[in-house]
Amino acid sequence: MKNLSMKEIKAFVPAKDYQVSKNFYTDLGFTMGHEVSGTAYFYFENCSFLLQDFYEEDHANNFMMHILVEDIKAWHEKIQSSGLIEKYDTRVTEVQMQPWEMLDFVLYDPSGVLWRFGQLA
Repeated sequence: MKNLSMKEIKAFVPAKDYQVSKNFYTDLGFTMGHEVSGTAYFYFENCSFLLQDFYEEDHANNFMMHILVEDIKAWHEKIQSSGLIEKYDTRVTEVQMQPWEMLDFVLYDPSGVLWRFGQLA
């Protein structure tokens, strides 16, 4: 039998204003590893995604990412106290228990992409 292992999966996240989105993700705590032809590789520890210089409103407004974290309250506090929401004119929800038994909150990026931060309850 051949080895059908997988190493990683990444999403291509759309950006309405590519430079603003690069700044937003850097301010959020991601590191930009490299950038080629309108695509930037961002990572934080073992999590990564590709930011693309592409925007279609319907796509961005229906695009979601999920990050599983160890301490949901620490992440929420970091985002609330960082000035990120005001600087990028975006929004974040309160932490709440979901029916799927996960504490979570939602952060919208400047393009309208929904990022759901979650912690197993």
